Amino acid sequence: MRLVFAGTPEPAVVALEALLASEHDVVAVLTRPDARRGRGRSLQPSPVAQCALEHGIEVLRPTSLKPDTDDGVEIRQRLEELAPDCIPVVAYGNLITPDLLDIAPHGWVNLHFSLLPQWRGAAPVQAAIKAGQSSTGVSTFRIDEGLDTGPVIDMREYAIEGTDTADDLLTRLAYRGAELLVDTMDQLGRGTAVLRAQSGEASYAPKITKEDARIDWHQSTKAIDCAIRAHTPAPGAWTLLGDQRFKIGPVVPAQEPGLEPGLIKTTKSSVFVGTGDGAVRLGALQAPGKKMVAAEDFARGTDIDGMRFS
Repeated sequence: MRLVFAGTPEPAVVALEALLASEHDVVAVLTRPDARRGRGRSLQPSPVAQCALEHGIEVLRPTSLKPDTDDGVEIRQRLEELAPDCIPVVAYGNLITPDLLDIAPHGWVNLHFSLLPQWRGAAPVQAAIKAGQSSTGVSTFRIDEGLDTGPVIDMREYAIEGTDTADDLLTRLAYRGAELLVDTMDQLGRGTAVLRAQSGEASYAPKITKEDARIDWHQSTKAIDCAIRAHTPAPGAWTLLGDQRFKIGPVVPAQEPGLEPGLIKTTKSSVFVGTGDGAVRLGALQAPGKKMVAAEDFARGTDIDGMRFS
């Protein structure tokens, strides 16, 4: 099939490369405009744009798809000229307006990193880990006017490992999802795809804020472990020590009785923190303006025994 791929961040590159290696013809990519990155804050193309440029593929970078904007008018005209059979989407990051939904015969088909209708929204991987789930998955569905509400074409379930951070899980799902997206394009091309309405109770995973990543030491050990892994590496789980904000790396549940929530206990080889029902052993922490270091190394240089995170 003739495709225009829509995506922006690094996980979307995995799907783009899989489509480029398939029998389908990717004639252009649609991505977010160049953004300022790095120390010099110079304008840089998105990871998807960079991949497309390396393959000599046309890159479309509208700031908006709205029909009442110059960019919106131009992108509609260009998409009509390109005449794609389908527009696969992976983390594009721009609102697809209703007037564009039928511009391709097979529509816009989104790869979503959950088993829909579970965790509709911007942060499904983080939500699954934070909820303590043992599994999640990837889904492909045709985009409609709702938030991840369109009919599902296919989905596959995968395990969440007990030590997975959001980055670990998203990386795995990016590759599994790329395989599913290619298979979905194959099904659409052969005419064998079956679109089914989503069934079951929907849940939502909105965009994560920094406040969402603050650790509540009164929660259970399991809940704290899951929340920290869900917010690693971004935006980074954090807590206050006095009036300073510390980022906290993944923790390990520990048997250290008698510690009140947030209370710190140090030994020669470990740093423990009390939780609502026990304790955790800190793996790493990051002081303001410093690099992330092993918790025991930090404690050797700074006496935090008996202090309290809040």
